[in-house]
Amino acid sequence: MTDILNALVLMLNFVVIPATSYGAQLALGALGVTLVYGILRFGNFAHGDTMAFGTMFTIFFTWLFQSVGISFGFLPTALLALPFGILVTSLYVLGMDRVVYRHYRAKRSAPVILTIASVGVMFVTNSMVRFMIGTDDQRFADGERFILKARAFKEWSGLREGLKFKTTEGLTILVAAIAVIALFWFLQRTRTGKAMRAYSDNEDLALLSGINPERVVMVTWILTAALATLAGVLFGLDKSFKPFTYFQLLLPIFAAAILGGIGNPTGAIVGGFVVAFSEKFLGYVLPDTWKPEGLMQLLTVDYKFAVSFIILVAVLLIRPTGIFKGKVIKG
Repeated sequence: MTDILNALVLMLNFVVIPATSYGAQLALGALGVTLVYGILRFGNFAHGDTMAFGTMFTIFFTWLFQSVGISFGFLPTALLALPFGILVTSLYVLGMDRVVYRHYRAKRSAPVILTIASVGVMFVTNSMVRFMIGTDDQRFADGERFILKARAFKEWSGLREGLKFKTTEGLTILVAAIAVIALFWFLQRTRTGKAMRAYSDNEDLALLSGINPERVVMVTWILTAALATLAGVLFGLDKSFKPFTYFQLLLPIFAAAILGGIGNPTGAIVGGFVVAFSEKFLGYVLPDTWKPEGLMQLLTVDYKFAVSFIILVAVLLIRPTGIFKGKVIKG
């Protein structure tokens, strides 16, 4: 029985807890992608760098608060800075919409044109972030590091293996759950949320019903900015902030959105957790000969993104609408 409990603790330490935390981060990112695709009808390749942009300004405000002695006790100061990061990111994406995307919407350009435009926005945003904060790792998590420490768990339980639970992991799961509940309430219960759903289902009929398209677009971008900043900050607190990492996150985020059914918020959440658990679990079932030397994990970051790519290709080939039958991806 003791061996079983020790094995369970190991599974929680190395698979369940980190995969749940990472899955929550991917789910928030995938929700932003699926909102843009479902309502504005194009794949937003700038989303990963929007996450980096929002995280960068949250870090700037965190440093500002820390410099004047403002903290959040045992919680990270970044939580206090998060609303300001969301505000700046919202203004940025609304500005990009006015400068770039509005022109193509007015011309009723094909979705692929808007997607290509988003690639341009991606490179611009990426360059801005690298210029403003640099390319080095930035660790900005302060406060209490652990909710549960391995040594304290060993002493309490008497088991050989210790269970650890980082504060950032607990925050990620809790904050993501609150954000998802708030988003679904907004989409289902508010007048603006219902207008967004109607616009997504049938744009022409929504316009005939008196729905203001510019208001729908504005709210969509604000929600996307909030989700992107939230996902980026939670990821940065849990790991670290490095601009190129957020560019790489675009692949698992898109894999999650497409797997669940792009355009379907529920699918984005499920897809995020499926991708996260696939990446984490696969690292412990591959042959030992595949293990990279000198690393504690069986899979490096590159291999993990290969898992996302395989999932993405398989879904596009076998079930393009995803698990929850989202919108078929087309040009």
